[in-house]
Amino acid sequence: MYDATLREELLRHLDHLPPELQRQVLELSRAMAKFTSRGIPGNQLLRFSGVLNSDEARAMAKSIENGCERVDSLEW
Repeated sequence: MYDATLREELLRHLDHLPPELQRQVLELSRAMAKFTSRGIPGNQLLRFSGVLNSDEARAMAKSIENGCERVDSLEW
C-alpha cells in the first residue's frame, strides 16, 4: 500500500531533522520493514483461541490500552 500524502508529510518532517536523527529514522524504518515482511498465518494462531478467560482478556486489554498506546515525546 502506498500513501503519497503520508510519504510527503514524512519527508517534510525528515527534512527538518538533523543528520543524526535522520539516521535514527532510517534505522527504525529498516527495522520496521523487516517485521512487516514476516508474520504468522492466522490459522496457526487459532490454537491460542480461548487461552484467556474473559476477565484475563479484559485485564490484558486494559494494560495494553494504559501502557502501550502512548507516545513518550521525551524518549528520543
